[in-house]
Order: sequence, then structure tokens, then C-alpha cells
Amino acid sequence: MTDDAAAHRVTCRLGDLLDARSLTLVQLAALTGVTVANLSVLKNDRARAVRFSTLTAICDALDCQPGDLFAVTAPEGAPRQGHV
Repeated sequence: MTDDAAAHRVTCRLGDLLDARSLTLVQLAALTGVTVANLSVLKNDRARAVRFSTLTAICDALDCQPGDLFAVTAPEGAPRQGHV
């Protein structure tokens, strides 16, 4: 894992959302005006940042909320929330 990847635990669930809607990155790009390359970076968890305009376009196209698109994973070795 690179230092940049270790610096955060935010993951993108774009692939899951696309699968649930039977859409491809190419189709999403056409719906949003966001390039396939930029969508691929998000889908593969390589993004360092996302513009609000990009996030808004994706959420509008997929009829979702930002919280549906992103998740924060637990730190390594941490107990799962709600478990003692």
C-alpha cells in the first residue's frame, strides 16, 4: 500500500452502484459529462479528491446520495463498531 493510500480509508462504491443499475462507465460518462478516465479513477479507488460538480453529476445520474457512493472503512485491527 502506498503512503497516499494509507493516509485515508475512504472507499468508492461506484462499481456496486453501476452493477445494481446495469450501467457501464461509458454509459455513466455519457450521462454525466465526466470522462471515462476520471470515472475509472474513482471506481478503482485511486482518486485523491473529487469535485463537488463531479459528485453532483454522478449522484444525479445514479439517483443516489454521496453516502451511497463512498464509505469509510474501519482502521486495521480496530474492533467493528457495535462490538465489544
